[in-house]
Amino acid sequence: MKIAVIQSKLYWELPDNNFEQFEQKLAGIEPGTHLVLLPEMFTTGFSMSPASLAERHPGRTVEWMKSMARKHGFALAGSYIAETGGKYFNRMVFAYPNGTIETYDKRHLFRMANEDAHYTSGTQRVIVTHEGWRILLAVCYDLRFPVWLRNRNDYDLMILVANFPERRRYAWNSLLVARAIENQVYVAACNRVGTDGNQINHTGDSQIIDPMGQIIAQAKPNTEEVIYASIDKDYLHSVRSSFPVHLDADSFEIKL
Repeated sequence: MKIAVIQSKLYWELPDNNFEQFEQKLAGIEPGTHLVLLPEMFTTGFSMSPASLAERHPGRTVEWMKSMARKHGFALAGSYIAETGGKYFNRMVFAYPNGTIETYDKRHLFRMANEDAHYTSGTQRVIVTHEGWRILLAVCYDLRFPVWLRNRNDYDLMILVANFPERRRYAWNSLLVARAIENQVYVAACNRVGTDGNQINHTGDSQIIDPMGQIIAQAKPNTEEVIYASIDKDYLHSVRSSFPVHLDADSFEIKL
């Protein structure tokens, strides 16, 4: 399966501008691509103003993602500010080429930016299937919580969308590799670049990592670009069969 990751700046709280720029970027995606990742809150940036920016789900962003997926023939994933039942969610959407969607609400809300004061935490771990791959959905701060992301022999690829800042760049790069190695999965991570409305800079460092922790595609820091990698199911199975650490994994349950 061929994956594309779009590392981009975001226009702060300006959905129209972001829709326009991503329409242009999606039009240039290489033929044969099966899955494209957009950053976290790709229509607004990582904003703590959901009362003025949220869309009642399913709204404009969902319809736009469905339209883009159908038009170009690939799956599309990213998160946006959603409102459901009077509550706000940092909601990741996985739009299939046939126009259907699945969603994941960010579990771990970033309290250091007061995300937990504005948004409601998700309670469901979500795995989707596309092109024969089992794909775990994750958003930004989730990266720091290995129990939530632990492979229970139920997924092959983790996709993570983020607004991870430059000041924690070392953690970003280290934890992505760790999650790939410990779970014996591919990891594809999309991070934004540029300075947001709070004057926080983001270097990007978007990347795709194989189940041995080797980076097979990486975006240049502070640069808008699209990176690509093809992931290999046979290689994944060979890694797991030759070094079957999952057979010795500890059992556990998460209490919500």
